[in-house]
This record gives sequence, C-alpha cells and structure tokens, in this order.
Amino acid sequence: MNLETLCNDVVTLAKETGFFFLDEVNKVKTTDIEEKGLHDFVSYVDKTAEARIVKELNRLLPEAGFVAEEGTSTRKGERYNWVVDPLDGTTNFLHHIPLFSVSIALMDGDEVILGVVHEPNLNECFYALKGGPAYLNGNIIKVSAQREMKNSLLATGFPYYEYGKLQGYMELFMYFARNTSGLRRLGSAAVDLAYTACGRFEGFYEYGLHAWDVAAGAFIVQQAGGTVTDFSGKNDYIFGGEMLASNNLLHHDLLDAVKSHFGKE
Repeated sequence: MNLETLCNDVVTLAKETGFFFLDEVNKVKTTDIEEKGLHDFVSYVDKTAEARIVKELNRLLPEAGFVAEEGTSTRKGERYNWVVDPLDGTTNFLHHIPLFSVSIALMDGDEVILGVVHEPNLNECFYALKGGPAYLNGNIIKVSAQREMKNSLLATGFPYYEYGKLQGYMELFMYFARNTSGLRRLGSAAVDLAYTACGRFEGFYEYGLHAWDVAAGAFIVQQAGGTVTDFSGKNDYIFGGEMLASNNLLHHDLLDAVKSHFGKE
C-alpha cells in the first residue's frame, strides 16, 4: 500500500463529497429529515454521501473495514479500518449554516495513519499521513505558538445527551470564558480540530463525541505538532467519548482546568 497515493485519493473523494453537499444544501426539505435520537438528525444527504464514500474506499483498499456513522458498512477489517463521518455538522447543514465537513480516517489496528477533513464552504482540505506533516490545501500547517492561556482562543461543543455531566461542563466553560480570549462553538468537531491544527484555535475540548467525529481531526492536530488526550490526560480519546486537543504548549494548563472543574464530578 502506498500511503501517499491513498491519501491523495481520499482527498479527491472528500472534495467530491463536498461538492455534493453544496449541490444539495438548498434542496433538503423538512420532510427529508429524520431524528436518530434526541437532537441527533440525519437526512438523505448524510446517507447518500456515506454510501458513495464507502463504495470508493472499498475500491481503494478492499481489505479494510469500517466504523461509519450511518452504518452503511459494519464490516470490520482484520488490520485496517476506515472511520467515516460523511457529514460532520448535520445541524448546521440543515439550517443552511455554512460550516460542515466530511471526515475520513484510516486506522492500522489502534493507530490512525491517515486523516482527511474537508470543509467545502471555504474549500479547505486538511490532511495528514503517518510520518509526514499536516497540510491545508497543499501547504504545511503548524499549531499555534501561543503560550499564554489569557491570549488563547478555544473551541468546544455542547452535548446532546449525557446531560447529567452538564453542570460541571458549564463550570469549565465559565472558567475558560474568564481566563482565555474567548470560546467558539462552530458545530463540527472535525473542523474545530482542523482549525486547532492550523493555529486558528489554541485548543478544543468536548465530551459526548464519537470516533467518526474526531479520528481524522485529532490525527491532523498531532501531525501539526499538537497534543491530544482524553480528559484524564491519557490516550483513550478516539473511542472514549471525550477529548482535549491543544497546541501542546498550553496542554498542561488546559488539562488542569478540565480536571479541576469538569472532572470533579
């Protein structure tokens, strides 16, 4: 397997999927929207996009299995598995808010070796592969060099389940509101991570996440020089449901804040 060639093919696939999103964004009707769970929506756009992605990834790497949000394929590979979110930011998409993405990662066992996040509204494709740097539209990107929390800009998201943890989470939000230059809630964890990788944000944190939300973006952050952990400072962030990603320089301070506020429950 030539990982560089495979990455280029996945970038092309992600961009094609992005064009599909832009073609469909004004066509989706209220009657096309289904509710998978509380505040968890899906439309034919998500399902069609995932089916197309799975079909092409099957062609590119037939031995690989899938961890895919819409369950188009549940086959598990013995070694390789694709982790796919066909449309991260579905709520934004359905409300015609121009920020959503396609996220595709390839895992070799427990290790991510390739990640692509494409945001079609700005035509920005972030990607990385094992052993190489992270890129945005062909240009190498690095995380922010900011060392002061007071000057940092953070991204987060709010869960649509597990509300029992919300009190501690809001206390953490208030702490960061007072001690950073601001917080943003964009509505796509994959984009939040990509923006952390290229230095637009100093960090991103959220709980209630799924592997398909974060696998590609977290890998891109790491290849751009950043640090990614769970809220305990350990490595269970892809399947563990919680994540803190940073520019590395601020990780210790951000992690201390997470532990002292959200972790006290």
